Order: sequence, then C-alpha cells, then structure tokens
Amino acid sequence: MEGFPFLGYMYFVYIIQSQNDGSYYIGYSHDVSLRLQHHNDGWTTSTRAKAPWKLVYVREFSTKTDALKFEKHIKRMKSRKYIENLIHKAAEPGAQQ
Repeated sequence: MEGFPFLGYMYFVYIIQSQNDGSYYIGYSHDVSLRLQHHNDGWTTSTRAKAPWKLVYVREFSTKTDALKFEKHIKRMKSRKYIENLIHKAAEPGAQQ
C-alpha cells in the first residue's frame, strides 16, 4: 500500500554525522529516532566503526518512492559541500523543504 499517506506512514530522508570523524551518512526511514539508535548501537555494518552519530538533517516525504528518490539524489551528488548546504539551509529560521 505504498504511496498512500492517509494510512499514517511518513518517510524521512536523514543525514547523520559521525562525532568520531565528522563524516556523513545518508539514509531513509519511517522512524528516524529508532534508526539513529540502530546506527549508534552498531546494527549497521557501514556505520559501526564511526559511532557515535548525531542527527543533523531530516526531510519528510509522504511516500517511500519520493524519499528514496531524494536519498539517491543526495548520494549521486557525492559532495560534502552539497550535504553541508542542505544542513545549513534547513537550520535557517523559517526554512521550508
């Protein structure tokens, strides 16, 4: 039943930053808090060595498809500067996404 926002699921693209080395990880989830906990608890092989992580960016989507498209867009950019611009713009007062 993907794509029906009235069923209650929202999807989120998130960016977390390693407090160990400052690197970023981009992902998507319907429960960002739980997902961050999983990253910090070592459930994700690719992020285990760089824990602890902090949440630095979240954007909400009404469908999984839209969230995945945006996640892939960010990853295709392969740019730390692009990621940091997203984070900065989201932190501005009155910022809308």
